[in-house]
Amino acid sequence: MADLVQGSKELTRKLQAMRDAAAPVLRPELVKAGNEIAADMRVLAEASRRTGDLIESIHVTGPGETTPSHSTDGGQRVAGEFEVLVTAGDSDARHAHLVEGGTAPRMHKDGTTTGTMPAAPFFNPAWRLNRKRLEQRMNRLLRRAIREASQ
Repeated sequence: MADLVQGSKELTRKLQAMRDAAAPVLRPELVKAGNEIAADMRVLAEASRRTGDLIESIHVTGPGETTPSHSTDGGQRVAGEFEVLVTAGDSDARHAHLVEGGTAPRMHKDGTTTGTMPAAPFFNPAWRLNRKRLEQRMNRLLRRAIREASQ
């Protein structure tokens, strides 16, 4: 037990060095990955194009930046230090979830019904198309940065 306590300062120093080495490498790659996902989302959203507002509302928010208003649950959100957010929706296009999942008829109190809209998924398919490849890329970058920092 005493050995663990004695080596804790050195371990903390090495872990901090690894984090410091990974940050400048990882952040631009995270933004690049977010842009790749957003590009695929825009292509997939073309099938539902009417005005183009939805496609134009697809944004990539880098580390420390704030998402556009109305793009996430409850308004805006600040991306974390090692986080990139890809969002669809803004104050002009607040219907991304309806396009993604479609709509079902709904009966109103006055006896009228709303129409239906078939789902035209673009958000989740773009993520699924890119996820594995981008995770592997990030893992390679992190391993390399950690290996270099720990030497």
